[in-house]
Amino acid sequence: MKSISDLAFFELLVQHVSLASAAEAMDVTPPAVSRRLSQIEQRLKVKLLNRTTRRLSLTPEGELYVERGGAILRELAALECDLTGLHSSPKGRLSINSTHGFGRQFLPNVISDFVTLYPEVSVVLHISDQPMQISEHGIDIGIRPSTPPNSRLHAKLLAHNPRVLCAAPAYLEKNGMPKVPRDLQALNCIVTRENSTTFSNWQLTDGKSQETIKVRGSLSTNQGEIALDWALAGHGILLRSEWAVSKHFAAGTLVRVLPSWEGPSADIHAVYAPRKIPQAKVSAFIDFLKDRLSAETANS
Repeated sequence: MKSISDLAFFELLVQHVSLASAAEAMDVTPPAVSRRLSQIEQRLKVKLLNRTTRRLSLTPEGELYVERGGAILRELAALECDLTGLHSSPKGRLSINSTHGFGRQFLPNVISDFVTLYPEVSVVLHISDQPMQISEHGIDIGIRPSTPPNSRLHAKLLAHNPRVLCAAPAYLEKNGMPKVPRDLQALNCIVTRENSTTFSNWQLTDGKSQETIKVRGSLSTNQGEIALDWALAGHGILLRSEWAVSKHFAAGTLVRVLPSWEGPSADIHAVYAPRKIPQAKVSAFIDFLKDRLSAETANS
């Protein structure tokens, strides 16, 4: 805006004792400085400076202009500094959305460590059954253990996450270990449901071939954590994301079933709205989460 540039010009001008010294500092001629000052006074319809050949002095209107104008310039500079800082160092409010299983099990500790490392960031975590719309709900990052969303959003792969078959050792000791996928039809399988659809047709692949197995079981739920609890209690075989069961494999409370076979991948992605310059808080959290997931995989 011309008025802002006039403010900056006038503030610089009054720092000098004469038009000549101001012109030298601005690398222009004294007449150019005098013309611009006259143009500002004509626009404002007030006299801002008393000027002689040797000295400049502020009029009362000039004092008001430089006092309040200087405050505006300082506020503008602070605003630009803050905006630039959003892209150089993590700060500000960070809104994250995740589904129940991953969000409740993994994100609390990650977020706790992240805000300790970056104390100028405040995090709001939204846990929901279904992914929230990024733009409609003001979400900065959505964590999706599924395929990438539509092309209007950016997606970054955080971790590969196959769905694997597992069961408690006690269940397998009592009912036997299946040797091929079709053996699952004779066993009790714990089924998870989403969107009111029962996922009782398990699609399995060993990398060479694919089989669809119609499974049955006495227990089903739309909550993966509940299904996991039932598997741990020895109620049957479960098809579950690897990140959710890897610690139970390490502890021996669950055993991998048909280890060469996997279900459809549920790779974990971070999705976010495209920006010309990614905000530092978004980039920092995505990198932080990716590193933690890599560490978890290495330790499992």
